[in-house]
Amino acid sequence: MINNKKIIVVLPAYNAAKTLEKTYNEIPFDIVDDVILTDDLSSDETIAEAKKIGIKHIIKHDENKGYGGNQKSCYNKALELGGDIVVMLHPDYQYTPTLIHSLTYLIANDVYPVAIGSRILGKGALKGGMPWYKYVANRFLTLFQNILMNQKLSEYHTGYRAFSKEVLESINYNINSDDFIFDNQMLAQIFYKGFEIAEVTCPTKYFEEASSINLQRSAKYGMGVMGVSLSYFFNKIGIGNNKIFK
Repeated sequence: MINNKKIIVVLPAYNAAKTLEKTYNEIPFDIVDDVILTDDLSSDETIAEAKKIGIKHIIKHDENKGYGGNQKSCYNKALELGGDIVVMLHPDYQYTPTLIHSLTYLIANDVYPVAIGSRILGKGALKGGMPWYKYVANRFLTLFQNILMNQKLSEYHTGYRAFSKEVLESINYNINSDDFIFDNQMLAQIFYKGFEIAEVTCPTKYFEEASSINLQRSAKYGMGVMGVSLSYFFNKIGIGNNKIFK
């Protein structure tokens, strides 16, 4: 805990057996109270590995619900367990768990209600091996969103995020997509409700076991991001009716 606030780390897992233990071992348990792993019907030994390393809260989907659907299960369980601060960490070791301190202290001390790890602040993205086409797309989409949403984030596409309980209870994330656009919809909902988001410089790693989406799905995601941004803008000026902002 920090300031009597319960901290829960959620691990949305899919075929993460090779990297799960390394990720888990670097979680700072001096402040983290609970860990939840949600397995989205992996075809490897993710569940067995989670049990072996001692993760107590394991949710196994009977069908593949997608990246967004996996996160919904994570957040719902974290709130059920009384989490005051919930950190979403990918179990593929792409993001370092050692930044959990930095992310959670911002929330626990009531500086910000949300904190994310940014690969773009500094030189973390390219240094860590982010492909050039993804970097260029990231910069374009972020600029597009900042203009339409009147914000100044360095990126909207990181998978390393920490939320206060109040934020999770204020937005209807369960209505969002079950696909990769879920992450982007969630940040849009947070801004729409008037919350601020802090960013912490985050190194990242691209390697064979790290999760990534192919070019076709990246293009679909990019179109989805633009759609979320336009919908946010139209709802803000009173001519939109997207239910995710209700």
